[in-house]
Amino acid sequence: MGIFVSDTEKNHPLKAAFNLLLLCVALVVLFWLALSRIGVAFDFSFLPALRGRLWAGFLMTVGLSLASMVVSLFLGIVSAAAQSARVLILRYLAKLYVTFIRGTPLIMQIYLFFYIVGTALGIENRFVCGVLILSIFEGAYISEIIRGSLLSMDETQLEAAKAVGFTRRQTVSLVILPQLVARTLPALTGQFASIIKDSSLLSVIAVIELTQTMREISAVNFKLFECYLFLGVLYLLLTLPVSLMSKQLERRFAFAS
Repeated sequence: MGIFVSDTEKNHPLKAAFNLLLLCVALVVLFWLALSRIGVAFDFSFLPALRGRLWAGFLMTVGLSLASMVVSLFLGIVSAAAQSARVLILRYLAKLYVTFIRGTPLIMQIYLFFYIVGTALGIENRFVCGVLILSIFEGAYISEIIRGSLLSMDETQLEAAKAVGFTRRQTVSLVILPQLVARTLPALTGQFASIIKDSSLLSVIAVIELTQTMREISAVNFKLFECYLFLGVLYLLLTLPVSLMSKQLERRFAFAS
């Protein structure tokens, strides 16, 4: 009765593109009607004169995101390993870290680490503080991604590796690591998109990235709607390719359970 749709119909590129176009047109019309109702007319003529500041903020966001991804990946691996460690205090410390970070809002952690921990340690560079704060926050989520992937591995594969005479190092490099990469890479790529978006909150400690740049510009020219709409477009330019890459990796590394 037409309940089930074949893969050919579901994945037809022209049909998908047409429906996506209709959806975009509908959203644009609704947005335009809303603007007309409240009497807002956009004026983006000020943007070309500020391209230098916008480019600097854009590069700062990219730099923060790349550096935070590297450091948070390291913290996530260490935390996931600590949660499986035989030393009880290491397990408790890792679990406390993950629980606290995942259970509290990022904006609270920014104020806590910048004004208290950062001041106590004498860290004055806001870029370094921003990278550390983002890395600590994202590292807890990456830790759970890695730990969940490890727990999902089939024990029979480890037993088979032991049966054919693999050493512990060979088992890790030839059995565990390839599967771990395949299971975690799509999720880690998606997490990178979250890092890009979360970096916007660093504007509260005056890190001059995209959001802080737009806040300063809108405070001068009072073009609030234009500034934040353009800000959203810039973030989409950063996050959409990452999201598409994540979906491609999910399809590429998909395997039967």
